[in-house]
Amino acid sequence: MTNSSASALTPIALPTRMVLSAIAGMGAATICHPLDVIRVQMQTFSYRNTFHAAGSIYQNSGLQNGLYAGVSAAYLRQWLYGSCRMGLYSYLLEQQKIKHGADNISFGTKLGMGSISGGIGSFVGTPSEVALVRMAADSKLPSEQRRNYTSVVNCLQRIASEEGAINLWRGATPTVARATLLSSCQMGVTSQAKVYLSQKEAWFGKNGQWLGGMPMMFCATLYSSFCANIVANPFDVLKSRIQQSPIGPDGKALYSSMGDCLVTSVKQEGVFVLWRGFTPAFVKLAPYTLISLTLLDKLTKAVTGKEAL
Repeated sequence: MTNSSASALTPIALPTRMVLSAIAGMGAATICHPLDVIRVQMQTFSYRNTFHAAGSIYQNSGLQNGLYAGVSAAYLRQWLYGSCRMGLYSYLLEQQKIKHGADNISFGTKLGMGSISGGIGSFVGTPSEVALVRMAADSKLPSEQRRNYTSVVNCLQRIASEEGAINLWRGATPTVARATLLSSCQMGVTSQAKVYLSQKEAWFGKNGQWLGGMPMMFCATLYSSFCANIVANPFDVLKSRIQQSPIGPDGKALYSSMGDCLVTSVKQEGVFVLWRGFTPAFVKLAPYTLISLTLLDKLTKAVTGKEAL
């Protein structure tokens, strides 16, 4: 067996893939975080549209405390959720390629691996998600209700001490459900689309490598982001509302469960409330997916000589 053949059959260690995934996710989060803040505030408060939300947040709170509020939580999220989601998926995908060959992995298998990696990652990363939602929406609350967290560590410590450590996993059910669906589409559809588009030599060059494969990745991630956002947005709305809701004087949260939040929200605001914030969510998800997965692919190629997806 040649050295190149042996290298192809030797899987990249999971910790290595997870570190590369976290770094790629941080790069994407740095660029896309303002859209996450807009999404969270649109899902928990009323704005006319995305541009009204962006303008109001910037006018009222500026850049650091407004559009980049909670960015430290976004970075922590990448080391917890992003590293598991992308790292586990790329690891499982490589195992399947070694076992069955790159061209013999079914689309259903890719969706299943995306679901597993997204579900595990989201549960591990729920505390950072709670902190991100809290910090992103804090500036919009009335002054007497603001929590004024100074950092992601301060936020997590105060939630644990003031509300109980269990509340670090508040909204875990919709968070895991959302991430399972989103990651299934985002990762699985991207992998499948790459296989399909790489065969379109007239469009994207041999093996899809025209201009370094960027046009192919752009099309694949744009399509997967749209599919993922359609199925995941309702869970995203419920997750944001549950995680942002205050604890009452009786020690009870505003919503008793994901089902209660769903029924209450639809009853009061109509079924389309479940897709509120769809535009900023998609506008954020599409470049985030493109940047994170492209960075992951390029970093993995540079460090290990292999592709990530």
